[in-house]
Amino acid sequence: MVAIAESDPKRCKEASDMYKVTRSYTDFRELLDQPDIDAVTIALPNYLHAPVAIEALRARKHVLLEKPMATSAKEAAKIIETAKKMKRTLMVAQHFRFDRHTQIAKDFIERGQLGEIYHARAFWLRRSGIPRIGSWFTQKKFAGGGCTVDLGVHLVDTCLHLFGDFDVRSVSGHVYSKLGPKGVGSFEWGKSDINPQKPFDVDDYSVALLKMRKGTTISLEISWAAYQPSIAREYGVDLMGTLGGLSLFPARLFRDGPAGYETVELAPSKLAHQEDPIHHFVNCTLHGKKPLVALEESLKVQQVLDAIYASASSGKEILIK
Repeated sequence: MVAIAESDPKRCKEASDMYKVTRSYTDFRELLDQPDIDAVTIALPNYLHAPVAIEALRARKHVLLEKPMATSAKEAAKIIETAKKMKRTLMVAQHFRFDRHTQIAKDFIERGQLGEIYHARAFWLRRSGIPRIGSWFTQKKFAGGGCTVDLGVHLVDTCLHLFGDFDVRSVSGHVYSKLGPKGVGSFEWGKSDINPQKPFDVDDYSVALLKMRKGTTISLEISWAAYQPSIAREYGVDLMGTLGGLSLFPARLFRDGPAGYETVELAPSKLAHQEDPIHHFVNCTLHGKKPLVALEESLKVQQVLDAIYASASSGKEILIK
């Protein structure tokens, strides 16, 4: 890392000191003007993802973009269009794909160990995990949504990636905003009182059913805050197949064995992809490789997120073209 762009002088100095970066800019456009900078990573509030990414691509920079890709599929499509036009590498940093447990699960599936997969159950259930009530996270105009876009995006991407199928036909969803508006459920690192100037107007709980065109289904349940029992896995994915089942995280296989039903703990293979998203992105830009996270797949994930909110608003199942 050679430079940082941050509008807040205090935060800029803290980050520069922490990472020993000597160059900093208060306006990201100044950074984009630097001819020796080839690539940027965008870690900003969601509503800034599209405009900043598009400007960076137009400045001929490669872009690693934090999730969610944008606040709408329309914005996401514009980012992709710009990347293709400028012939720059663009990747959304879906880090669950780089988790070695996800990778061993993908390997088992591709080798047919589960048979026909017909359903996936995905969840991320925090009891008290709202990121800073009153911050940009809890305002729709800045975040685009609440727990669904913050946490659900990971699980939607992981499930579709494991399926090897992003052809979602329809989505039914419902979202709730029950505890956050009362100032309940803030995460320990971000406790704050409700600020009337910064309302909580996003979801803190959501459920959805995704139907794939080939008949497979995915059930999704997400919470930032809810009165619920503590569970061993705060987040995970469970796959149902005709020859066996598989769960994450960690990776475990369920099947019929010589002595009956058995559970097998799957240790990540040494052959599993060991790059993290940042090193993978850098190697793709240096060597012209195709990123593990394809642009069309990230667009589909964004369409699914949009459809969950559209279904919740209309009370109808939403078809995805």
